[in-house]
Amino acid sequence: MVTADTPAPPSTAAGEIAMATVTALRRTVPLPAVPGHLEYRYEEQCRTATVMEEDALNQPTAAVRVHVVLQFVCSPSHHPLLHQDVDVYIGQRRTALLRIGSPMRVGRTLEQLLAHMEPRMKQVLQVMSFSYTDITAALSDRVRLSPGNKGSIADSMRAFKSSPGYEITFSLLNPDPKSHRLHWDIEGAVQTYIQPLLTKLAPVANFSIDSQTLYYAVLGVNPRFDSSRSAYTLNADSLAHVINPVEARLGSNAASSNPVLNFLLYVPDAHHSPLYINDRKKQEVPSNAFHSPRWGGIMVYNVNGFYGPDAVFPVDININMAKVMGVFLAQLRLLLGVQSSTPPPGFQVATCGSVGLADWELDRLMWSRSVENVATATTTITSLAQLLDQIGNIVINDNIAQQVSSAVTSLQLAVAELEAGNLGFALQYSKEAILASERAFFDPSLLHLLYFPDDQKFAIYIPLFLPMCVPILLSLLKIVSEARQKRREKQAKKD
Repeated sequence: MVTADTPAPPSTAAGEIAMATVTALRRTVPLPAVPGHLEYRYEEQCRTATVMEEDALNQPTAAVRVHVVLQFVCSPSHHPLLHQDVDVYIGQRRTALLRIGSPMRVGRTLEQLLAHMEPRMKQVLQVMSFSYTDITAALSDRVRLSPGNKGSIADSMRAFKSSPGYEITFSLLNPDPKSHRLHWDIEGAVQTYIQPLLTKLAPVANFSIDSQTLYYAVLGVNPRFDSSRSAYTLNADSLAHVINPVEARLGSNAASSNPVLNFLLYVPDAHHSPLYINDRKKQEVPSNAFHSPRWGGIMVYNVNGFYGPDAVFPVDININMAKVMGVFLAQLRLLLGVQSSTPPPGFQVATCGSVGLADWELDRLMWSRSVENVATATTTITSLAQLLDQIGNIVINDNIAQQVSSAVTSLQLAVAELEAGNLGFALQYSKEAILASERAFFDPSLLHLLYFPDDQKFAIYIPLFLPMCVPILLSLLKIVSEARQKRREKQAKKD
């Protein structure tokens, strides 16, 4: 929901001004066959003007302007907040600042002004709101994507699927502890850089964090020496073989079924330093890091510049955690499904700041997770219904019926809250729908029928009883044959 207001001319009462004509903009989710459109409603709001507002309104050149109080702020063509080449500025808190051209500044009605801004507003909504691309990425496991939609395929394969919780593991790999004595303040770095993001993502999922240091952990690929740069390199084609040897030493929490996000900081040994990662164009990756879809990320941290050739080993090295966490934070956003769309020309998007996530990005993520959860719960209930059709002697107890009813009710509430734009309630109801549907599908009373249907029973018992039935059938055939023979002999004697 977006509201906008226009300041009325100053009233005779000192310090009072009517902030009138508040316009709310609501956009429907764009689908290929149904283009998005804007709907307006009007309401009145009043508040006391500030001193700066009163001075501005008393200026002789003051023109009618639109000031958006929630999302869209429309400014004159010359405004100190907007750079000369920037027409739209998108903030962190569902706010966008739009520049109004000089021809539209004076002598225009509100309807004409809104009609002039509508194309730009649609572009802003395409950047900030939940779109068809997000739906495609959320339902990638259930919807066949077109070959041309490579961006959606890549985004859907990169991010982890929706889960009630995630485990985040930070690992420091020191393959040469005899040369490098590494020190990293991982606890302080997590509290400073990662925890603000996880706190903001609390409505989406629960997170647990742990860390570890692995010694003598080497990569599964031997880097190549580049004589032109006097450095070692890892090509993009060999990165897939780096993870497997290291993953065997990472370990995992066997008591938890939540997905694990692995973030590895690798410090090359002194004999293979410096080490750089090249992309597919043989260009050096600026972050010197890469990520694996639905697994995690690895960053190579070179320390050869911290000491000279005459250094005495082992060398004490303090790792710059701000640099490391900047890379891991960007990878964490990608793995959790925070899609960063490319803004149109003339747009400037504000940085996320210390939190690492804008409010409108959180809205898009909650939309995506809610849609994915609704689709997952619907698929589970549909599978249960198909199971009932296939197994005729299955018995549904009251507990299963209650769970199915609860799942259907939660699904209906989730869809209703999505339509109303209440993302927090929609996400909560969608989570409840998943839990109820899975409890119904995996109920212990159904498992023995699920794994032993009638066709499998025949396949199990026929090999056991068929050898026993063969001699019995042969004996019955022999008895029948002898009875017929005796009957024929008796008939012959009578004749």
